[in-house]
Amino acid sequence: MTDEDPRAHVTRLIRDGRICMFTTMNADGRHVSRPMALQEAEFDGDLWFFVYDDSPKAAEIALNPQVNVSFSTKHDAWVSLSGTAAVVHDRAKAEQLWSAPLKAWFPDGLDTPGLALIKVTAESAEYWDSPHGRVVTLIQYGTAALLRRRPPEGDNEVVDLTGPSA
Repeated sequence: MTDEDPRAHVTRLIRDGRICMFTTMNADGRHVSRPMALQEAEFDGDLWFFVYDDSPKAAEIALNPQVNVSFSTKHDAWVSLSGTAAVVHDRAKAEQLWSAPLKAWFPDGLDTPGLALIKVTAESAEYWDSPHGRVVTLIQYGTAALLRRRPPEGDNEVVDLTGPSA
């Protein structure tokens, strides 16, 4: 297990996995996941995404604000974060988060009609982290298969994000 504070560890993993799968529930009660780019690297308990306010995901959040955001990092770790989402119209926050690549989806920049933000307030996270990296992990899995043993699982922890931080 890591000696790092669990919240700090989740933050570090999220920063490393800027593209995530954002999951909502549609009107039929089915989960819908789509890739999205996280807009704020400094995770403080909230995640931010740009969206059109008339998009299906915005409608799904209005019906059921409970969402899941999952990340796979380039260092062989995974984070599943659960929280409550809201569609927010906040020009100052949008200006703070805006970056040039967003123009591909929002051609008029911050003046794009229907531009909004999704704010996800994190409630809990679970992570799986292999401290040895991808190559060592693959070797360990191969060795375990040859020897008919369970491979090492790495670090796994559920982190409550609703209480005060340390």
